[in-house]
Amino acid sequence: YGESVAIPQHLQISRMRSLETGRPMLRATNNGATAVIDGRGNVQALLPFYRQDTLAATVQGMAGSTPYIRCGNLLFLGLGALLLAGAWFAGRRRRVDTQNHA
Repeated sequence: YGESVAIPQHLQISRMRSLETGRPMLRATNNGATAVIDGRGNVQALLPFYRQDTLAATVQGMAGSTPYIRCGNLLFLGLGALLLAGAWFAGRRRRVDTQNHA
């Protein structure tokens, strides 16, 4: 990856995944961001980039599911559909009101 933003970007993606699933993540890489991330997306431990080393951590297993694990993107697709339907009905209502006043 060189000096690109790829390594920090991958770490940010991992943090977001931990946050949306509510699960800790152990991220092991050969030259990137080896890290321990808690279920809230906070980095608990991080090895320096491009350095061979060992990171030891204890992580508590979890039970249960977050809303995102249960529904995935269906929640966001449903909200989007509701917004589109609301906009469509509002547009129809405005046209009917305009035609009645003409």
